[in-house]
This record gives sequence, structure tokens and C-alpha cells, in this order.
Amino acid sequence: MNLRALAAKVVFQVLEKGISLSVALPEQQKHCESGKDKALLAELSYGVMRQLPQLDKLVSDCMAKPLKGKQRILHQLLLVGCYQLYFTRIPSHAAISETAEACRQLKFDGLVKVINAVLRNIQRQEKPLPTDNDTLTYNTPAWIIKSLKQAYPDSWQTVIENSHQRPPMWLRNNVRSQTRDEYLALLAEAEISASAGQSSDAILLESPKDVMQLPGFEQGASSVQDGAAQWAATLLAPADGELILDACAAPGGKTCHILERADTELVAVDFDANRLERVQQNLDRLSLNAKLVHGDAADIDSWWQGDKFDRILLDAPCSATGVIRRHPDIKWLRKQADIEELAQLQSKILDHCWKWLKPGGTLLYATCSILPQENAQQISAFLERTHDATLIAISQQPNPDDIGWQITPGTENMDGFYYARLVKG
Repeated sequence: MNLRALAAKVVFQVLEKGISLSVALPEQQKHCESGKDKALLAELSYGVMRQLPQLDKLVSDCMAKPLKGKQRILHQLLLVGCYQLYFTRIPSHAAISETAEACRQLKFDGLVKVINAVLRNIQRQEKPLPTDNDTLTYNTPAWIIKSLKQAYPDSWQTVIENSHQRPPMWLRNNVRSQTRDEYLALLAEAEISASAGQSSDAILLESPKDVMQLPGFEQGASSVQDGAAQWAATLLAPADGELILDACAAPGGKTCHILERADTELVAVDFDANRLERVQQNLDRLSLNAKLVHGDAADIDSWWQGDKFDRILLDAPCSATGVIRRHPDIKWLRKQADIEELAQLQSKILDHCWKWLKPGGTLLYATCSILPQENAQQISAFLERTHDATLIAISQQPNPDDIGWQITPGTENMDGFYYARLVKG
């Protein structure tokens, strides 16, 4: 199958069907014949998501009338073709001819000349990328830009720019297998350049690698996990013998990190049964054990009759606005109305988890969001209504008076993340 046709299908599924890129892309990569083809398909799909408003404006301006109905996939195909012309080193003639051929493979033989003509027109005009407004300039929805301007009045442009960078690859050293220094030495032996991150188990690769190239990966020597997400286990500070709840646990990176650091009795719950399978796969590769529960973290009473928990990690459902550089489709799948709904859900889960925390216990609230409504404002409201909750400052946060630690995208090469550590009086 023509890679441009596959890319058009991926983009169509995301924009027209609301399917996430992390689901749509692997489905189409199954049709690729090589790793090189898979990589190019990912480049085209992710690239269109990153530059969507500018590409859409370029294509729309060249169309006499918009494509509708079943032909909408050809609009997505034109976006793929346009991305190649502006953002890749693929020769223009090859990009145009391959994209036109993709039209045929998508069963629109009669429109091949139209696709060819539109792309040749765009190439011939050599138009600069449109920057008529903030959405076009920053390739970001207006509501996100407005929210970031309010939250980060002095640095919102930097936050957006960092959210458009290609993400680095972070590893988490498994301390049960070897020390971080020992694993860095193994990487060096394999001629993989890497450096230590700020948190104790974090390793930053100079360039991304296939996991099969990593020393001992299949045997559990390391895992792929962003540097920001690795702070969860460190800040939770699990101790041997404790009963710990990992709420909203899938896909299990933080679950496994907790178990790597301490011999605990860990209960991992998630609402999505399919994603719980990922948790079990991660546990199996690392030879770790946890009690997995398919259930609702906002209704612990319905599935847990045991003791209250010594520590709770609440990795709350959120907008994921801190990880747009890894998941650029978030910009187009997430809507402004979602934020209020998510904030209400976070509040509900937080209150319920608090009931299941022992006196003297620690709850670590975490999101991969950079919006205050889900983070500092959420915790501030919780503290106001919860008399036995105390916020413990995190030493890494720049201002000790802040409500929690907000990491913005690109800080120390990390994703955007938020942490608040709460102790029950």
C-alpha cells in the first residue's frame, strides 16, 4: 500500500473520526513492509498533526470548492502531500507523483488529476506558510493559546514552541537490575550516547533508538519513560511493606517504577480493561507483581474491602496538554469544554481517594497537564474543603510558595507535568 494513502487514512481517522494518533497509526503501520516505511508513515502522520492549521489553509485556498463526504479523505491526502513539499527533503516531483498515485489506491481514480494539479499549483506558487492569526502562526487552537497566555503571560510562546519540538527519548534504569552508572556504561559499550537526568533513575538518550538495541531491555534492565513522569515514584517515596494504591494506573510505567524502588503491596486500578493489559505486559517484562483491578478510582468502595492505603498515587485523567510534543493530535481532539468536565472528574476522584488514605499517609496528585484549572487551582480548592490535608512543598519546584510543582514542556528536556504532595493529618 502507498505510504501516502496510509498516512491519509491515519489523518482521516484522527480528524474525522476522533481516533487518537496512538491508535490510528499502528493500525496502518501493519501494512508497512519495513521499519523504514513505518518511520516515514509516522513522520507524515505526526507532521500533519503538528502543522495542521497552516497546511489546511494552504490546501483550502487552492481548492475551488471543499471536498465533502467520502471525498474528505482526499483533503487529508492533500495535507500529506503539502507537508512533504514544505517540511521534508523528499523531492517535489516524487512527493507529488506518489501522493497522486495514492489517490488511485484510495479508489478515486477520477480525481488523480485534481490532486496532482492542486499540489503542482502549491509547489509552483511557492507560497510562504500562512501566519494570518495566532492559530496559524503557532499551529495551535485559539482556546489553548488563550489559556496559555493567561497561565504563562511571560513565557506562553516558549511553552508553545517547546510543545512543537520533537520529543527526546528517556529511559528509566531498573535499580533491581543494576545501578544507573552501570547501565550508562552498558549503553556506552553499545555505542549509545546518553546522560543522567535529574531524578535518580532517569537517563536521556542523545538520539532515539529502537528498544531492541538497548542492552538488556527484553530482560527488564530499563524502560522507556519520560523524565518528568519518573518523578512520580521518587516523590511518592514508597517504603518496603507499605500498602500502596496506584489510581488510574495504565499503561503502568509509574506502577512498575514504584515496585522497582520498594517491596510494596501495590494495587493498580484503571477504568479501561484493555489498557490494564498493557500494565500486565510491563509487569511481566520486569518480573514484577501487583494486584490489578478493573474498576473506578472514584468508587473504591465497590471493589476494595481491604485496609486503607499508606500512599496513593493519583495520576488523574487530564487534558494531556503537557505532552503535545509526543501526541500532537491532542490539540485537535481536545476541546475547551473538556477542561471543566475533566476538572470535575479530577475533583471527584481526589476526594474519594482521600477517604481511603491512612492518617499520616501521602497522596501524590499528578497530571500531564499544563493548565492551572487541572493543577494548582484544583489542589487549592481541595485544600480549602479538606481540613485534614496539608500540602508539602516539593524541593524541585522553583518557588516554594507555589501550590505544587508545575513542569512546563522542555524544562530539562522533560514533558509538561504537575505534582502536588499531600499528607493526611
